[in-house]
Amino acid sequence: MVKGKQVLVAPYRLQLDYNYWDYHDIMTAILPESEQDEIPVGFSAVGHVAHLNLRDRYMPFKTLIAQVLMDKNPTIQTVINKTNEVGEESDFRTFRYEVLAGPDELDVEVHEQDCSFRFDYAKVYWNTRLSSEHSRLVSKFNRGEAVCDVMAGVGPFALPAAKKRVWVWANDLNPESYSSLVENMKRNKVHTQALSRDRLLMCGQVTNFVNPFCSDGHSFIRTSTAELLESSNKVTLHPKTSRWARISGSMAPVNLPAPEVLIEPKTFSHYVLNLPATATTFLPSFIGIYAGHEDLFSPHTSTHLPMIHVYCFSTKSDGNKAEEVKICREISEQLRYEIAKAGDEEMEICDVRDVAPQKRIFCASFRLPAEVAFRRLGVAQKLDE
Repeated sequence: MVKGKQVLVAPYRLQLDYNYWDYHDIMTAILPESEQDEIPVGFSAVGHVAHLNLRDRYMPFKTLIAQVLMDKNPTIQTVINKTNEVGEESDFRTFRYEVLAGPDELDVEVHEQDCSFRFDYAKVYWNTRLSSEHSRLVSKFNRGEAVCDVMAGVGPFALPAAKKRVWVWANDLNPESYSSLVENMKRNKVHTQALSRDRLLMCGQVTNFVNPFCSDGHSFIRTSTAELLESSNKVTLHPKTSRWARISGSMAPVNLPAPEVLIEPKTFSHYVLNLPATATTFLPSFIGIYAGHEDLFSPHTSTHLPMIHVYCFSTKSDGNKAEEVKICREISEQLRYEIAKAGDEEMEICDVRDVAPQKRIFCASFRLPAEVAFRRLGVAQKLDE
């Protein structure tokens, strides 16, 4: 075809510059061959910040890795590397870090479950890789229920639940997390018109579906439970009118249902303990928590005792059967009552995610046993041998 001049071949210079190649291509080209078997490719994106956990062997190349990563990810403006384990810095689950590229600016904004969160990543705990777990647990909360979030952080459970019109009592020991939670409540508008028995909140004012606290989790479990028994909040939810109706002031063309009134329950339907390293040690606070209030629950009413969702670390095995036994044993020891997954249809032990080669996060969900909730203080029930 060329000889027949049906096709012409002309010289053409194709120049492939830095912009053409992706991150992996560039790292493969510049790292020594001995270091290419496990090129760092994974990172957590928290707003504009990329969070790396570099292995020691790649520390000599950390600045280069960070710069290329930032070049190839336009939304990333700062790259940091964690220099110690979460929780070693303080009880607030923060960590030390070094900035590898970009400015040392960790005030971030992230979006999850139709909510917007702003916080200083250097001062609070946040894990982007738990977004699916946040959604999974929030899906268990029903409209009009009350939830006690004992280690609420900046609100990844509390705010999406509140948008479902769930009443959430949210607590965190970290003052920075508490401040961010309060600010995020305003940003996400989890409030509505309210009425209360003592008239402190009159119609036309607002109440938050999230009630924020900054206190010790052990005492919060008991104090929030006691205070909810005395609470008498209710909210009136008015249907949204059309834009035309709002402007004209006429309701004639709009067929609106009656306003919905939500009354805050006297008891929590769920307790969330999201502190995997130590959450199970908070379980003794549930012993006798409803002693003297047996009449509030089944079979006297249609109300069931609450579900407890406690996070913990454990090892990893095929099917996680051994881990389930370990987790149940730990819960049983803390409650001084035997908890077992076998035969309990409501109990669930969810494998959340890996955090290390032989370390995983689990979430154990179970209904608080009547023998624990109604136990008179000072009366200990021994575990079956």
